[in-house]
Amino acid sequence: MFKLVKRVALLGTVAAGGAAAFYLTADIDTQFALASSTGPLLRMLDPETSHIIGIQAAARGLMPRDTRPDPPSLHTKVFGLSFSNPLGLAAGFDKNAEAVAGLMGLGFGFVEVGKWCRGAVFGGAQESEPERSITPRPQPGNPTPRVFRIPELKATINRYGFNNLGADAVQDHLAAFEKSVERDPSIKRGLLGVNLGKNKSSKDAAQDYCIGLTKLGAHADYLVVNVSSPNTPGLRALQGRKELEALVKQVKGTRDRMRWGPGGPPPLLIKVAPDLSEPDKQDIAAVALATGVDGLIISNTTIQRPGVVAQYPAATEAGGLSGPPLFDMSTAVLADFYRLTGGRLPLVGCGGVSSGEDAYRKIRAGASLVQLYTALAYEGPALVPRIKRELTECLARDGFSSVAQAVGADHPGVGVAAGAAKKGRSWWW
Repeated sequence: MFKLVKRVALLGTVAAGGAAAFYLTADIDTQFALASSTGPLLRMLDPETSHIIGIQAAARGLMPRDTRPDPPSLHTKVFGLSFSNPLGLAAGFDKNAEAVAGLMGLGFGFVEVGKWCRGAVFGGAQESEPERSITPRPQPGNPTPRVFRIPELKATINRYGFNNLGADAVQDHLAAFEKSVERDPSIKRGLLGVNLGKNKSSKDAAQDYCIGLTKLGAHADYLVVNVSSPNTPGLRALQGRKELEALVKQVKGTRDRMRWGPGGPPPLLIKVAPDLSEPDKQDIAAVALATGVDGLIISNTTIQRPGVVAQYPAATEAGGLSGPPLFDMSTAVLADFYRLTGGRLPLVGCGGVSSGEDAYRKIRAGASLVQLYTALAYEGPALVPRIKRELTECLARDGFSSVAQAVGADHPGVGVAAGAAKKGRSWWW
């Protein structure tokens, strides 16, 4: 029996070694396809466990790396920053910045880490001394289970509740990433966003965001003030006109008083919800323009259960819905903000993107950049090069030579689309 076990172990080792050798010598597309083929196995596990495995695989260099240059038509400049392509990974996938190098290696033009929170809740009470205790503590988030799949729709409902290791850990991880880039020039250094959130029990939201900014801003190419997660009580109330204006002024003031390098301070964005009334959207657009924020991310997850979603058992779970059922709603809100801001404010389209056509529709609706999250969890790494390839084809099909030309193309006469409309065909032609 012992000899049999040894033989099986030996055969397993040889097989694993052979598979590894094949993987390492395969072309890039094959490597991505092989990495994505593990998806069905991961989906046999609960969603949070499979997510953790994915993050750890990326952190340990077990994900494929796309070293091919992006086509010129995907290059774009937004917020004064140059993006090799407009496709980004949304916040929440890598909350603790543990796998930045591995995720950037998949071919994203930018990766947004977070969500970050200042303190933790222990025994039902928040550890206080906010003036002195600026060393953040981890936050456990909501009780498990807190993530639920709707596989028939490739959708997810989550109520994570800003679980994270805290700003000190994130700061260490980002510093380690920067050192690894210095040591290994082959590591792709895409643009990095840091998403800031408030603590669940905090009474001073602005202070939480400002502490996050001062601790993590030096590592960020852009910063996000997240006022739209449905899983932190009272957070969405910060989207009200007076509350948002006061918050943005304080955070922006803190940023502008800090010392920055030659490139100046990182751009400051606001991430908003899709569940907004028309007056809400008008107020947010007005505040964004008046306070001089650099952009908006539209949108976060929705608390609604649109269309056929309500038919599935998971729909009764509390939390934010993401994936394809969110696409139409979030894209409509994106288009509204493009019109309300007159195309003067860069927008990042997020919500339900799972194909190049989806990304293209976001861009035509007014997005200068596009983010995804849930589709990567369902389809794996091969999704990223596929979307970029499909987006390139969409641009060429309609006569656009760049992403910038297509931004807001569904709104001729508004913003940058007014000049681009003559260069590309209408979506409906």
